Amino acid sequence: MKILSPRVLRALERFNAAHPWDHNAHYHRWILRRLPRRFDRALDVGSGSGDLARLLAGRAASVQAVDSDPVITDQARKLTASGLPVTYTVADAMAELPSGPYDVITCVATVHHLPFTQALTRFRRRLAPGGTLVIVGLFRAQTPVDHLLGGAAVPANIAAGWLKNRGRFSRRPVAMTAPTRSAEMTFGEIVREAGDVLPGARLRRRLFWRYTLVWNHP
Repeated sequence: MKILSPRVLRALERFNAAHPWDHNAHYHRWILRRLPRRFDRALDVGSGSGDLARLLAGRAASVQAVDSDPVITDQARKLTASGLPVTYTVADAMAELPSGPYDVITCVATVHHLPFTQALTRFRRRLAPGGTLVIVGLFRAQTPVDHLLGGAAVPANIAAGWLKNRGRFSRRPVAMTAPTRSAEMTFGEIVREAGDVLPGARLRRRLFWRYTLVWNHP
């Protein structure tokens, strides 16, 4: 069952190119609502242009922001005020992730670039007892529910793009210039593997072709 035909997808891509907006940033405030008002150390994996890292710095004593792309990381440094406690590092999240422990770990639209189970295991090991892990990820649509939710996201996406750009043609924000790839895992596969590594993790499908995962370290 597919709600969106190739013709509709091409039209949506053309609209998004003319009226771009960051689907990942849409969830940044949602992420903050899952976190304590104040915490000591935070780690943002796949930090991109640093938008979320800068928000975390408003609550954290220090934020480590890691991304494998040196170009977008350089942009992030330029966009970050010198007084904010954010350190940007160009690193492979699977080989060079900064040691913890961290009170908060965030990962937005990045974990599908990594070996999923191994990445969750690394995050778990670096999370302090009582800490919070929040992931916003992408999944491959497979079930009727997936396709129905994807179809429902289309008019919402168009409305958001039109309103955010005030109906004008716009250039892509810096956050949308990083390399991307399609997700390979289905939501069901993600739920099963996450449950093995992070017992009690809360996962939900979301609008705009995303899912969320929240796990609190016992």
